[in-house]
Amino acid sequence: MSNDRYDQGMVTRRAVLGDAHVDRAEAAKTDMDQAFQALITEGAWGTVWSSDAIAPRERSMLTLALLAALGNFEEIPMHIRATARTGASKNDVLEAFQHVAIYAGVPRANHALKLAKQTYAEMEADAAADKA
Repeated sequence: MSNDRYDQGMVTRRAVLGDAHVDRAEAAKTDMDQAFQALITEGAWGTVWSSDAIAPRERSMLTLALLAALGNFEEIPMHIRATARTGASKNDVLEAFQHVAIYAGVPRANHALKLAKQTYAEMEADAAADKA
């Protein structure tokens, strides 16, 4: 499969999530979800994330806030890991989740923050192991 939006989506997806994550996702594709994965790559990564209307840092914060507000917690760790590439700081993430607390509810923000803390701890442990 090759088209401009898909190709740009793969470039952006790799830039935000990292090659290792995208390689794992690509290896896990089956005939059943191949078209769905193309939709995600073209729509989310080739259109939304590839737009230069919003900087990656802000897009990262928006994505995390929306995931938390809607209760879509499964993708929060992946997008926390992406902050290392988008430039969103821990404080940026905290601010986004504080907005979630006020506008969408404390329990959702609290759970998102718990996942963020766990993910940052894993990232720090991985970085320490890489240095050893």
